Amino acid sequence: MAVPLDRFLRFDELTAVLHRIVSDHPDLATIESIGRSYEGRDIWLVTITDAATGTADTKPGHWVDANIHAVELTASVAALNLVDVLLVGHGTDDRIARAVRTRTFYVVPRVNPDGAEWALADRPKFVRSSTRPWPWRDGHRPPGLREHDVDGDGRILLMRVPDPDGAWRPHPDEPRLMAPRGPDEGPDGGPFFRLLAEGTIEEHDGFTVPTHDPAERLDLNRNYPAGWGTGVRGAGDFPTGEPEISAIVRAMVARPNICGFNAYHTSGGVLLRPSSTKADSALPPKDVWIWTQLGAQLTASSGYRVHSVFEDFTWDKSTTMSGASDDWAYEHLGVYGWTTEFWDPISHATDHRASTDIWYTGPSIDDELAVLRWSDTAVAGAMFVDWYAFDHPQLGAVELGGWDALQSWTNPPGALLAAEVAPHADFAIFQALAAPCIEIKQLRAAPLGDATWRVTAGIANTGWLPTYVAEHARTHDLVLPLVVELTGPDGAAAVHVVDAPARRELGQLAGRSGFRLDGGGHNDGTPDRVLTTWLVRAPAGTTLTVEARHPRAGVSRVSIVLWDAPTT
Repeated sequence: MAVPLDRFLRFDELTAVLHRIVSDHPDLATIESIGRSYEGRDIWLVTITDAATGTADTKPGHWVDANIHAVELTASVAALNLVDVLLVGHGTDDRIARAVRTRTFYVVPRVNPDGAEWALADRPKFVRSSTRPWPWRDGHRPPGLREHDVDGDGRILLMRVPDPDGAWRPHPDEPRLMAPRGPDEGPDGGPFFRLLAEGTIEEHDGFTVPTHDPAERLDLNRNYPAGWGTGVRGAGDFPTGEPEISAIVRAMVARPNICGFNAYHTSGGVLLRPSSTKADSALPPKDVWIWTQLGAQLTASSGYRVHSVFEDFTWDKSTTMSGASDDWAYEHLGVYGWTTEFWDPISHATDHRASTDIWYTGPSIDDELAVLRWSDTAVAGAMFVDWYAFDHPQLGAVELGGWDALQSWTNPPGALLAAEVAPHADFAIFQALAAPCIEIKQLRAAPLGDATWRVTAGIANTGWLPTYVAEHARTHDLVLPLVVELTGPDGAAAVHVVDAPARRELGQLAGRSGFRLDGGGHNDGTPDRVLTTWLVRAPAGTTLTVEARHPRAGVSRVSIVLWDAPTT
């Protein structure tokens, strides 16, 4: 293992690890900064492909980015694991070698280095995403609870405050766990507690504890142009207005060979797909089918289920989550976008997976109890901190403890990280190999006399997806066509294409995925192939080159020498 996968890396160590592994594989990887964060940290992009078989832009590409949300640090571990698997596995695994030889992988391990650095600080602070104050640029926030590490132990826990009117009481079967107080429970059923995030209270009046959002209210995953600003919290001042999102969008648009997109997040143990704002009935049925076929691979290897954000994860259909990266990748680029939500502790502790309502309702008390007991044995209690006394500067005698916010429900403990992310590298490779791929499969020259030749090129899409990738891209004309061009050797003025032009636009080619969409007829034909012919006047012995180029499906280049006998 060339990268540490048992802990979360702060920015300087992450940077050092990335540069080291790239320098160890100079023929396979490069690293560059595609921009800087609000606080001025580099946003690193690692590009992986076998340089011996062509440059990165001449092959179909697959994009993965991670850790757009500050505390979702498992995502960075998964991205690092993908880099490690591709570079180390290239020399030992035939499938990985084929992927690196024929495809390009673009990996951004940390989109939001500022927020992650806050979360990993010696005295952490948790924000949703960016550390930029917004919407009040001066950081204005009304008085009230300020969440932070009050006792300096490097964790942000809960505060358990004795209160006869509190909404929580110890669970009858497990007193460490706080259970909701029943509607009919009177004052004699206590003790009762009020639960607060660990922190201090600004301008405490001795009676109330107002809670407010942090001054840093941006959500970078609402700053993408897809459906931006339709009443969504944290969307920012304008689409791509945040430097991190501007960097990602510009980098992706500058790489039109990208055929697939996956954003790594936590949590839930699910694979989410667009749309966030539309029902499946409003999407092309072929695209929904393709998403289902691709996602089944990850479900089989990891147990993660595939869900539409709108259909399955939007509780109130009148309030949707727009401005997300996977929607932008699909709607604006026409590629299949995914959001992987790592980590579902409920599935480890019970015989079922978390409900899709957990984002809104939280886990049930029975699930919490099961996870707590599982944590005690599986990870030596690393997810939960037993309550301990603390003299709070405003509240007096309280207790700190409960779920460790960074490694319980949001991220797994370090001992479980590698196993949690492992199947997802294979899924990225699977997606990349499903991309369209142009190859010149046949090139012939037949002499017609008088130094005239008929040159015929047969081009095929050998990938699973069509060259336009998604049906949405085809119907909205988002992808340029396949271009094939015949050229002679440099300076060969004697080469003349009789039936000009030498450069031909040949449209789009189907992929193998379409062969299943024929109602079971299995009468494929060759919609994945095209044949084009030129009449060329040139002396025998001339070398001609045919290049097929598609912005997504890559470049194929083959040469032929003209001889008096037909040549293949």
